[in-house]
Amino acid sequence: MADTTPPKTVADVEERLTSIRDKRGYLLPHHGLLAVANPALLSAYDTLYSELTLKDGVLTLHEKEVIWLIILVSTGEAIATHHIDRLRKAGGGEAEVAAALALAAWADGASRHRFVQTHWAAHLDGFDAVASYRSGLAALMERHPVEPWVAEIGLAAAHQCHRRWEWVGEHIAGAYRAGATERAIAEGLALAMFPGGVPNFVDACDIWKTLILDGKVEASDAFAAWARLSGQGGFDEASGVS
Repeated sequence: MADTTPPKTVADVEERLTSIRDKRGYLLPHHGLLAVANPALLSAYDTLYSELTLKDGVLTLHEKEVIWLIILVSTGEAIATHHIDRLRKAGGGEAEVAAALALAAWADGASRHRFVQTHWAAHLDGFDAVASYRSGLAALMERHPVEPWVAEIGLAAAHQCHRRWEWVGEHIAGAYRAGATERAIAEGLALAMFPGGVPNFVDACDIWKTLILDGKVEASDAFAAWARLSGQGGFDEASGVS
């Protein structure tokens, strides 16, 4: 069990940070801050991060790192180069980095397809935003070595970080169509909690729940039960505030 007592000496601080560096292979500023200010919080954070990122889960380490890179390119996380190293250690390389770049860049342009449908459709012959977006994405996918279901999860997670809810729903549904398991989708969306924030993950879960309730995805019994469960509207619902 990790020592969660506040360090008292320089040697104590150095010992804590050495332990983190030995485990991760690097240090970031928040590791040191939490080691000094709140070791219990650092321990809880490390447990969550390790569970999501540092070992095979539903997603393999390779699949996780491809999804991570799509998210990190989309959010512009320059400091996260350790994920390139992890990708290589998981058997990937520059082809996956190029794929993540292409997918993240494509996701960033999604709203332009909706713009054209909203404002210019009267001048065009049957333009559909989703069909246009999907057509370009299909052409892009032909050039890059990423499993379609992994790409769908990565794109859903990237859109989640930017609160592009229409496209989060589109790619959650796309992940189902591409054969992703529900647990893999959940794990991929959870990765985006770190760069994208927990509130956005909460909202993405609500988007997913609505897809299930509206019959737009074919959910398993367990996930359908989650979607049907009442009382998931947060404090306003619990307190009777509409």
